[in-house]
Amino acid sequence: MKTFKIKNTILGEGVPKICVPIVAKTKEEAIEEAKSFADIKADLVELRIDWYDEVNDIKKVKDLLKDLQLILKDLPLLFTFRTAEEGGEKKITIEDYITLNKEAAKSGFVDLIDVEVFKGDEVVKDIIATAHQAGIKVVASNHDFDKTPAKDDIVYRLRKMQDLGADIPKIAVMPKSKFDVLELLEATLIMQEKYADRPIITMSMSGKGVISRLAGEVFGSCLTFGAAKKASAPGQIGVNELSNVLETIHKSSN
Repeated sequence: MKTFKIKNTILGEGVPKICVPIVAKTKEEAIEEAKSFADIKADLVELRIDWYDEVNDIKKVKDLLKDLQLILKDLPLLFTFRTAEEGGEKKITIEDYITLNKEAAKSGFVDLIDVEVFKGDEVVKDIIATAHQAGIKVVASNHDFDKTPAKDDIVYRLRKMQDLGADIPKIAVMPKSKFDVLELLEATLIMQEKYADRPIITMSMSGKGVISRLAGEVFGSCLTFGAAKKASAPGQIGVNELSNVLETIHKSSN
């Protein structure tokens, strides 16, 4: 299994790493959130740029990224525009989506970018190529807020991300029952044991799926998301509480 070191964070080994989202409408709010992370147990930070009111102004986006890097220092920054189709705050044209992600990757102020895998194979490969040329890792993602697909379909989606060249495949699904949570966990284990040659991220959302955010080390997910102030998805729990549980599971399973 390939691991990735991004700044001081290694993805793909040991305790699942914790990513904390910034969900802010203004630069001032984003900066305030970033400063607060000095006191919490975060390994990465995700900037949910779809929340940002000035997201259509590339210069202002880059200015925000530059200021965040100065504050976050050794904390890697994941740049994400989550589209409305996958649970995000805003709609965006495919042309603007491509431009935004490419410009972020080339800015020198982010460490990873998130690309939604079902934006089209050529679009995804194009963005990944640009990111890799800039030395930036790519998380390919898919978020299903309606259901939990069958485990074979989950594995198919993760393998597709891997085949397209993403460094880290990621999927988040919505459970309708506890059986759905088991479906996601089994799919994660199958992918990790049989097909993955790189770290993967999986989760079952909402309260029903919270166990999937805690058991990544057991089933094969390298990263989980915890809320510092405001959660960016249903089912996220507080980052310090999350860290304690992850450490307990790690000690008990080794």
